[in-house]
Amino acid sequence: MNKCWKFAAVGCALFAALLGSRTILADEPAREPGSWQKHEYSFAFMGFTSTYSCDGLADKIKLLLIAAGARHEVKSQPGACASGFGRPDKFARADLTFYTLAPIVGDTSSDGKPVDGKWLPVSFTDHSPRELSTGDCELIEQFHNTLLPMFTTRNLDNRTTCIPHQDSGSVINLRFESFTAVPHGSHPAPAQPGGA
Repeated sequence: MNKCWKFAAVGCALFAALLGSRTILADEPAREPGSWQKHEYSFAFMGFTSTYSCDGLADKIKLLLIAAGARHEVKSQPGACASGFGRPDKFARADLTFYTLAPIVGDTSSDGKPVDGKWLPVSFTDHSPRELSTGDCELIEQFHNTLLPMFTTRNLDNRTTCIPHQDSGSVINLRFESFTAVPHGSHPAPAQPGGA
């Protein structure tokens, strides 16, 4: 009788452990194969409220591209501007080269080796990313209209409202999920043959 209870206790513990591991696996985002897509774009800022220097605009757009899931080696360089380095320019421009991840559908072949991708929740609000402020409201609107379509996104919720010529009353609130590469460190390390 005593052995019977021990087997039952071990069985319950094993069942609970299996159930727990299935819950953990269910919480992990599913991985899908993806391929990198190259984009080149000359971004000309059109806004009424804020004025950027060309180098400041290039830095801000690079921040937004990486936060939205672009590959980290974004090239964002000041475009041809009338004003010098660090000086505000009403016609600030930035020349961009960046890569976004797109899911591989079916047997579609890609130029490179498939990359593990996952859906990443992204939120642009005041101070998220930290360098973003209400004065960037029109930049977020333009980013949403011109650059975000170059990403693979879903569940887009744009509640950004910009009031021209004033920060008061403007709200940055852009949320979406972006298909992006799984960080290299998130894979389990392969076992080394022959021990340590």
